[in-house]
Amino acid sequence: MMHEVTANIGLAMLFALFGGTIGIVLVLVSSYFLPGIVNRLTPNVDEEKEIIRGNVAVAQYFGRVVSAGILGVSVVAAAAVLGGIIAALH
Repeated sequence: MMHEVTANIGLAMLFALFGGTIGIVLVLVSSYFLPGIVNRLTPNVDEEKEIIRGNVAVAQYFGRVVSAGILGVSVVAAAAVLGGIIAALH
């Protein structure tokens, strides 16, 4: 009985570390690619030039859209890690 509990805790820790590492990689990759995707989705607006010119509205829009995408990827990664931990403990 005790061996099974120890094995389950070990698997949960392994899933948490492995899933956390993959989650960190996914967030970093999404942080790298999402600004370019948003730039391509708005072809009539060059966000970088507008932000350099001091256009606060474009800067806020761009920052909020990119950060929402990054948060979305973070939530999905966290749910996957939690699912792995729960699966390991049962």
